[in-house]
Amino acid sequence: MTDKIRINLQMAGTVYPAHIERADEEMVREAAKQVNIRLNRNRQNHPELTPEKAITITAFQFALELLEQQGRNDTRPYADKIRELTEVLDAHFKETT
Repeated sequence: MTDKIRINLQMAGTVYPAHIERADEEMVREAAKQVNIRLNRNRQNHPELTPEKAITITAFQFALELLEQQGRNDTRPYADKIRELTEVLDAHFKETT
């Protein structure tokens, strides 16, 4: 059985009820806080934006950061290089024995 709790998150002036794992509460609340911080910054820097556009820009910024992080965490080139070096070492040891 999961240990779920119900919390209310306030983002962009609206309250959103959510059922989450108790262990995730701190992270979920911090995520909502970060959304509000970024949204408020965008509203201050661009007061001419409609609320919908400010929210869209905020969502875009988070999506862009996520994609950048995924690119940084791509270990495929390292795995390919390790595989290549393993093949070279295997070939070398086969020749010497």
